[in-house]
Amino acid sequence: MEQTYSIKLSKLIKDIGLTEIYLPENAEGIELTSPDVERPGLALTGFFEKYERSRIQIFGRAEVSYLEGLSDAERESHIANFMKLEPVAVIFSSELPVFDEILKYAKTYGTPILSSKRRTSALMARIISYLHVELAPRITRHGVLVEVYGEGLLLLGDSGVGKSETAIELVKRGHRLIADDAVEVKKVSETTLVGSAPEIIRHYVELRGIGIVDIKRLFGVGAVKDTEKIDLVINLEPWIQGKMYDRLGIDNETMDILGINVPSITIPVRPGRNLAIILEIAAMNNRQKRMGYNTALEFNKHLMSQMGLDPNEGM
Repeated sequence: MEQTYSIKLSKLIKDIGLTEIYLPENAEGIELTSPDVERPGLALTGFFEKYERSRIQIFGRAEVSYLEGLSDAERESHIANFMKLEPVAVIFSSELPVFDEILKYAKTYGTPILSSKRRTSALMARIISYLHVELAPRITRHGVLVEVYGEGLLLLGDSGVGKSETAIELVKRGHRLIADDAVEVKKVSETTLVGSAPEIIRHYVELRGIGIVDIKRLFGVGAVKDTEKIDLVINLEPWIQGKMYDRLGIDNETMDILGINVPSITIPVRPGRNLAIILEIAAMNNRQKRMGYNTALEFNKHLMSQMGLDPNEGM
């Protein structure tokens, strides 16, 4: 069974910048579990078949105009039937006026009533985007996440292989650290993974023989970043004599993380190899591939052409 996550309504109010019109006494305990929001148009007319209480309900100009066009008795009846459903929260966009009947039944059923300056479409887009990140499926991987030339590199490998030391060298070369030791990976869309560090170890790196160091204090705020998408997984492993490593880069390996196949490469580690430079090249090469140019394939085509063979043969 897929694990579900939740965030407190109070956090949404703070982060989105919503105005509190009415909050029940238990407001601090209210949690959001659905990343979707709804406009209650059909529910206000009495159609409740597809209604989901866990979704935030947003009142826009259409809903307000509809209710204003009803008689006082009809308006109260429609609002009463809707509020009986006990929505997790109701938000009025564009600072639209809140009906007295809404407040009356909100107090009866303990429903939070909020307001926003944003127009309806912008408000819905902002909340949906926010909730999809906060409630996204996630896992924690032992590794290091760095941003190199705009590419998010997730470094994996056994403890002591040199992940943290490589991250420090990359930071010295002007790149940025996101997480060391533990990387929280969230699936924020069907194609995107975003990594971050647990709050307690954010911006810290452990170096054996030295201990814990604060990257932000040592190198400045420009050396760290809170989150970054994961574009490439790099597996660091001790050099194994006799093992055949990819020499051309034609093989397109991937790693499945939360159902998304992320490009992956394996880099052997041994004394004398400058891993920081290698990872910089890996980042630039990965970006080049995403832009449609694959050096290994172009080299292979050129080689086949020089040999008088069909460059597309076997591709």
